Amino acid sequence: MKIIPVILSGGAGTRLWPVSRKAYPKPFMQLADGKTLAELTFNRALDLATEGEVVTVTSRDYFFLCKDIYRKNPQCDIEKQTFLLEPAGRNTAPAIALAAMKVQQTHGDDAIMVIMPSDHLIKDIEVFKHTVQQASALAADGYLTTFGIYPTAPETGYGYIKAGEKLNEQAAVIDQFVEKPDLETAKSYVASGDYSWNSGMFAFRVGTLLDAMEATASDVVKQSKVCFESTNTNGNQIEFALDHFMQLPDISIDYAVMERAEKRAVVDSRFDWNDIGSWNAMAGLLESDEAGNRIEGKAITVDSENCYIRAGDRLVAAVGVNDLMVVDTTDAVLIAHKDKSQGVKDVVQFLKAKDHEAAVFHKTVHRPWGSYTILEDEDDCKVKRLVVKPGQVLSLQLHHKRSEHWTVVSGTAKVRIGDEEFMLEENKSVYIPVETLHRLENPTDTDIALIEVQCGSYFGEDDIERFEDIYGRIDDKQANS
Repeated sequence: MKIIPVILSGGAGTRLWPVSRKAYPKPFMQLADGKTLAELTFNRALDLATEGEVVTVTSRDYFFLCKDIYRKNPQCDIEKQTFLLEPAGRNTAPAIALAAMKVQQTHGDDAIMVIMPSDHLIKDIEVFKHTVQQASALAADGYLTTFGIYPTAPETGYGYIKAGEKLNEQAAVIDQFVEKPDLETAKSYVASGDYSWNSGMFAFRVGTLLDAMEATASDVVKQSKVCFESTNTNGNQIEFALDHFMQLPDISIDYAVMERAEKRAVVDSRFDWNDIGSWNAMAGLLESDEAGNRIEGKAITVDSENCYIRAGDRLVAAVGVNDLMVVDTTDAVLIAHKDKSQGVKDVVQFLKAKDHEAAVFHKTVHRPWGSYTILEDEDDCKVKRLVVKPGQVLSLQLHHKRSEHWTVVSGTAKVRIGDEEFMLEENKSVYIPVETLHRLENPTDTDIALIEVQCGSYFGEDDIERFEDIYGRIDDKQANS
């Protein structure tokens, strides 16, 4: 039985704002131990993969983040990993359909896909692996199989699955999917013993899934085939044409297939699953002090109880407060009552409506070539610290409304200004006038860092015209690169 894990990696960056944001969502934020959910998910997936191959469905913006994270695993052969890059968000049914077509093309109809969202935390690895084997055996037998999480509380934030006739000690046919219930209904579900939480994880035989999808959501299959035939492949990186991709229905795999198909099974999953859907859930990962406070980073509590504090670079002090969540980052602070953690999404919606960049970006913004951190942003100048990874090249570009000054603070950069190309060493500077072609490159095997000072009438990231770009972003105006 050949198992090909499929990771769905992305996110809206709403429920764990201000740490999680659209440009750097939950899978990539660090946990208290310094690891990320994306890293932990890939490690689990690679441990399951029969031939060391994991398929990741993500966006081009997250592709480089994923790739860097995966390389941390010493068992990872990065050339064996496949990345399907979505040009826009289109829900789980199209993502899984496209992944199925890729797995079918490479491994045939009998391969087993194990669908794994990248933002779940699972610590009981051996129990998880055993459960995957149970689900994969059912999938090989023609069942569309999902992982039902044993409910430990009457949660109203999850969908539920009602089990029907037993297939074996750990699995049953699916009787019904039910939407997120109110509290009293959730209590009755848990008390009955017939319901589990809907985890969003699945095991499918590729041929079975595509046949079932043809029967229940033929429009998804039809447009996915069109989209799959319009791919742009660069090694293990597969991109889809935007015009075809946007014709895909925006529908989840639950609605498109699982709620309509006939041969469905749910596996009773007893591993410790957490989708970390709120700051309360994040707080629950930490041990509390005697007053019930849970703290990450540099924080002091005085006469305060039952608070969660996540401090960034600054010291956070809480005096005489109870039941609060305080999350501090370099450019935003969240203060909320712990019973209102789901209201964080409303903050993000408000910021989006105001077109505020804090809904999308941090002060540090990650790019394919490295990252930049905004040190100062005023009406008369903008100052950034750029870190360029080894072998990476920023696009050949010019700006219409600003000039730039680059000072190398560590390493040696290769710089092009107009038609001139030269090496810029540490503690040396260069000036790039308005309307002048320029490019920055790191030809060395260590990171280089520069301070960039922008002067002019406008410093928006859309004041950029690209002429060459190794990352395929000639038409993009969203990045300083």
